[in-house]
Amino acid sequence: MSADEAQFDNVLLAVAEKHRGGVPDFLHTLASFLRRKTDFYTGAKQAEWEKLLLDVFRKESQLAMAAHEEKLKVRQAAQRMKDEKERAEREARQKEMDDNKICDISDEEAAAIIKEEEDKKRQQLLDGAGGDSASVTAANEDISKPIEKVEDETEKDEIGKLKPNAGNGCTLDKYMWTQTLQEVELKIPFNVAFALRARDIVVSIGKKSLKVGLKGQEPIIDGELCGEVKQEESVWVLQDSKTVLITLEKINRMNWWSRLVTTDPEISTRKINPEPSKLSDLDGETRSMVEKMMYDQRQKEMGLPTSEDRKKQDILEKFKQQHPEMDFSKCKFN
Repeated sequence: MSADEAQFDNVLLAVAEKHRGGVPDFLHTLASFLRRKTDFYTGAKQAEWEKLLLDVFRKESQLAMAAHEEKLKVRQAAQRMKDEKERAEREARQKEMDDNKICDISDEEAAAIIKEEEDKKRQQLLDGAGGDSASVTAANEDISKPIEKVEDETEKDEIGKLKPNAGNGCTLDKYMWTQTLQEVELKIPFNVAFALRARDIVVSIGKKSLKVGLKGQEPIIDGELCGEVKQEESVWVLQDSKTVLITLEKINRMNWWSRLVTTDPEISTRKINPEPSKLSDLDGETRSMVEKMMYDQRQKEMGLPTSEDRKKQDILEKFKQQHPEMDFSKCKFN
């Protein structure tokens, strides 16, 4: 758009806003102006001024369609990139599942594997480095603690809730979980003296339920999830013969979970600190939507107006200014 085209935008927008009938009323005003203040209709033949109008509107229509098609191309390209990324993530998860499948082996082979793993872990501890199981143990030693005091009075309702762990989730006695806006990752270490096989594990993932445990024993988790998940996109693997890793794909990607299952203690979602890099991975439109939802969620938790509430208030104030003769003192607006 050139500077010449844009110089009258503010004036025309101000005029257009006063037409409650929308574009038809606005065009009628322009046509009426030409009739009353110019010789547009009488100074030339009807065919001539009709052609002039059609030429102008056809030209602007072509420009509008070209801009619209360009936007569609950009949006489709962004969607293709998003689909490709999700496909790559699914393939990576599937590969991880395939790589971690536990095959049936003899008791002698199992004993040899266990001995080898124990020797590796012993050496890692001597070297001052822990494998995945060691990191789980360390995480369990740093169980999420409740918030005892807050500096801001608006956060007093957060007292008693658990502090989120480094992954914006919670570390409990028997398992830990982390989350992003897109998914939840759950890690459950089993304290057993033998190498587990996939057939020894019970994992049932429902749309809003989760059950995990060893066959023939009391489940470690058996309850209703905090939010709904995509069953077909949620997967689990058995790692190092002792630890179950579960990835749950959220359906609602705009909210943080305050707990894994409804029987868990609640974490403070106001203390969550998402990594900026995670938001930057999203396309512009999705990122704006996520940031708006995060802002609205924080505003609601603090009892403050959301962006939608502010928009309504601004519209009301503008209407009051345009109609000073009206009394709004006894009116209630939702």
